Amino acid sequence: MKQQIIITKKNPSRGDDGHKVISIRMKNELIEKLDDLALKTNRSRNELVNLLLEESLKNVTVKDD
Repeated sequence: MKQQIIITKKNPSRGDDGHKVISIRMKNELIEKLDDLALKTNRSRNELVNLLLEESLKNVTVKDD
């Protein structure tokens, strides 16, 4: 009797869930402000950065010279 080979579906790679990991440099003072806000709001630094960037991008106007 032949033995059945079972292959499971591959888990999606990072970034396939609509998110990507990036790295940025920030001043210590800005990180301290984010950490303070994170403590006050019980949110992660990552969540705050995403929320703040989303709101900021809604209010950006590109000015032509």
